[in-house]
Amino acid sequence: MHINKNLIISLLWLVFFTLIFYSWLYVYNMYLSMGLSWTGKKDMSMEMHTMNMSSMISLKMLFLMWSIMMIAMMLPAMIPTFRSYQDLIKSANGTWLGWIGVLFGYITIWIGFAFSISLTQVLLTKADFLNGEGVVRSNWLISALIIFAGIFQFSSIKDICHGVCIAPFVYFMKKWRPGLTGGLKMGLGLGIYCVGCCWVFMFLAFAMGYMNFLWMGLITLIVILEKIPQIGQVVKKPLGILLLIVGVYLAFKNSI
Repeated sequence: MHINKNLIISLLWLVFFTLIFYSWLYVYNMYLSMGLSWTGKKDMSMEMHTMNMSSMISLKMLFLMWSIMMIAMMLPAMIPTFRSYQDLIKSANGTWLGWIGVLFGYITIWIGFAFSISLTQVLLTKADFLNGEGVVRSNWLISALIIFAGIFQFSSIKDICHGVCIAPFVYFMKKWRPGLTGGLKMGLGLGIYCVGCCWVFMFLAFAMGYMNFLWMGLITLIVILEKIPQIGQVVKKPLGILLLIVGVYLAFKNSI
């Protein structure tokens, strides 16, 4: 039986956006259940009948939370990449199974990253480096994290990884593999480059608070802008300068 390729792609896009929607919905409902404000602060008026923040400080719970957060934050930035693969379905030997493979490969890498940052958070919490909101206790370390994030924007690692992220079509041409398995391998590669490009932003959670909903939204917007070819190269270094200014300002404020 002949299956309309355009219909399949439309259904895949529907699943893609549904996954993003329910990931954000899950995170939002988690905020409500914990009685948190948009900045991750505890709403004392809702202290009763809500989850305790300390109950989230376990590897199992943090891993689930970070995995869903990574899907919610990073999949929107992949829209240009999947559109590039869709073009190859029409003009080359790309397939809808390959499209799925790229998606699963990409998500797999970010879930792996979610495990690493969850483990880091557990260890830092046990060592009493983080408070109940997941923020480092030292204001100097917060300044250092932000300054490091600004410096990273000018690094060669950032340039290499960002170059792949803003040119997915070029990546597909160089690393092309057909079929589901090929798509999976390319998705894994894209995920590695994407983590290399954005991991510092995620670790800023330890400066802003891992349950800070506004931080999640801001980082998502920054990642999307950085991955748009026409905009990404323009905002990357100014963003680094802004982070450096904020970090130095906070350091100066701490010294007063």
